[in-house]
Amino acid sequence: MKAVLMDGFGGIEVLKVGEVATPAPGEGQVLVKVHATSINRPDLVQREGKYPPPPGDSEILGLEVAGTIESLGPNVTGWKVGDRVLSLVGGGAYAEYAVAYASHLMPIPETMSFEEAACVCESYITAFSNLFMIGGLKDHNTTIIHGGGGGVNTAGVQLCKALVPDTKIIVTAHPSKIKRVQELGADLVIDFTTTPDFTDVVKEFTHKKGADVILDHVGAKYLAPNMNSLAYAGRLVIIGIISGIKAELNLALMMVKRQQIIGSVLRSRPVKDKAAIVAEFTTTALPKFADRTIVPIIERVFTLDQVAEAHRMMEEDKHFGKIVLKIR
Repeated sequence: MKAVLMDGFGGIEVLKVGEVATPAPGEGQVLVKVHATSINRPDLVQREGKYPPPPGDSEILGLEVAGTIESLGPNVTGWKVGDRVLSLVGGGAYAEYAVAYASHLMPIPETMSFEEAACVCESYITAFSNLFMIGGLKDHNTTIIHGGGGGVNTAGVQLCKALVPDTKIIVTAHPSKIKRVQELGADLVIDFTTTPDFTDVVKEFTHKKGADVILDHVGAKYLAPNMNSLAYAGRLVIIGIISGIKAELNLALMMVKRQQIIGSVLRSRPVKDKAAIVAEFTTTALPKFADRTIVPIIERVFTLDQVAEAHRMMEEDKHFGKIVLKIR
């Protein structure tokens, strides 16, 4: 099969399309004929040699697939060859075929294309699990979602509008993306280039209450303003550390305000844990895609041979929503 391979680690120049053996599904797995996948920031980090796949998962890049079931492994029930499916994978999505656990599959709604379905798993499940299942976000809350315009951010805003429409949404964004984030439904968009410490803006907007849940991928740089912007008993869920791993924490403030800091990574979770998240997402969120309440935002669709160009677009942060890689 064709797949994106890497000639060592480094920049986009290490990416190449080559031939490798088609994988075989194991116990509880299926082989997916991949029609589309998407580019996610962890793919870039893995390409640089800083984010290896979990033990047993494919070394090939790619964390989500949309396609059809090609074959079933032992003891797989509830699915059949030819079913249109989307799924999380621990690796291997940048290829014509990929192995996925049957418990991680979701049916692609008839109203969705393969390209749209390829956007769902990594970004929307990340946003859903961290905002709602971990963060406990509910109606009449206030949330801050950093990284306006990125896949997880746009997914988070869309999910909030669809599932908890009375929640107030604050987003930090680059000035080039502020208008589109506003059009997506954010109640307040903060220009992070002019307001790196957003504490006062958040306090004014929330009448000094603060945010109930903050979803952050920035890390060290935002720890202090995040904690200062949290409400009493607020939850800060950290899913990335692009600005660093070390920062000073005011423990007294955290204790007095009963705040929580929660770290979360999706890829390395046990198979059973991912299955539980997928099951909850399938019941709660997937119907919103089926009825087109939520439509994935696609910046551009690239072919497999254009993978380096797709990575460059993400590196330069020129996208809004998702970057899709069309395999077939």
